[in-house]
Amino acid sequence: MRNYDFAPLYRATVGFDQIADLMDRVLTSEVSQPTYPPYNIEKTADDAYRISIAVAGFSDDDLTVEVKDGALHVSARKADEDEARAYLHRGIATRAFQRRFHLADHVRVVGASHENGMLHIDLQREIPEALKPRRIAIAKADAVEKDVLDAKAVN
Repeated sequence: MRNYDFAPLYRATVGFDQIADLMDRVLTSEVSQPTYPPYNIEKTADDAYRISIAVAGFSDDDLTVEVKDGALHVSARKADEDEARAYLHRGIATRAFQRRFHLADHVRVVGASHENGMLHIDLQREIPEALKPRRIAIAKADAVEKDVLDAKAVN
């Protein structure tokens, strides 16, 4: 296991404390991550994303999508099947699963749809007005002094 020094990050940034926590969580998580069910994460626009999960064999009622504690939780539990069925080969896995995706700040789930065995979850990054870049007007020295003099005259 490698140890990483995040001191340069702290020297050059302000408010990125969560990055070190995220890196620690990623590096210390178990090596063998579950691969079921398979999924894709795609960028559909500058601030839009889509997670597509292969959920063949599950109905809408079997699937649960929820956001809590800054993470997207997707889970499925198949209702008990008819015991009278006798499979000669069972290659379609319909076992229960739970998959978690950590969401960045200001990313919210816009919607979810289930079609043709795929669960599509659409996400949107919405940057608040206070965090968007803005130009700061620079006041001229003459205007500042005039405003101070006008304020003294009013008093």
